[in-house]
Amino acid sequence: MSLSLYGYWRSSASYRVRIALNLKGLDFEYIPVHLLKEGGQQRKDNYKLLNPSMLVPSLVDINTGLTLTQSLAIIEYLDEQYPTNIQLIPKNIEDRARIRSLSQDLACDVQPLANLRVLQTLKLKFSAQDDDTKAWAKDWITRGLSAFEVQAQTCSGNYAYKDSVSMLDACLVPQIYSAVRFGVNMDEFPITKSIYERCIALPAFADAAPEKQIDAE
Repeated sequence: MSLSLYGYWRSSASYRVRIALNLKGLDFEYIPVHLLKEGGQQRKDNYKLLNPSMLVPSLVDINTGLTLTQSLAIIEYLDEQYPTNIQLIPKNIEDRARIRSLSQDLACDVQPLANLRVLQTLKLKFSAQDDDTKAWAKDWITRGLSAFEVQAQTCSGNYAYKDSVSMLDACLVPQIYSAVRFGVNMDEFPITKSIYERCIALPAFADAAPEKQIDAE
């Protein structure tokens, strides 16, 4: 098995890559990195050598000797390095650009604001309580999904972008998982919710779900 994915069961970024690997039908070894145990296993020296940013996921490809540590870069790499009947980023230039833009809206502008290290920092440095950090996460996720819902009116079909699954669906589903966790009312986003429901009915998404992982709690 040439591909190894270091991740955490509830990490949105790890979840994205698991979906992509499953959609592509690629075998991989999943290596848990617990973000809370032992002071955070991502801070251990052996993992810091792999990923100096001390974040998940990290993908190691033994075939090429490549290590990648950003989820969107990993997904694009998998799509290009391992061609299959599922193409996560289409060949058409305009479609590629649109999918990348919408994916980055979720992965770069929304998810990081509710990331574990941000919520921990709010508690440790600014004395935020659990209710405060949950409200913070809920607010930013709601803003992001509100913007996505507007764009979905013109770009979505059966899935987040037209009628084929793509990298955008791999970004959207984990974001909605987090939204539900932080109490966002998904009924406010009917288009987005319907896309989510279609996606999670597919085996590739269902098998990538956090609760299905070997390190799930």
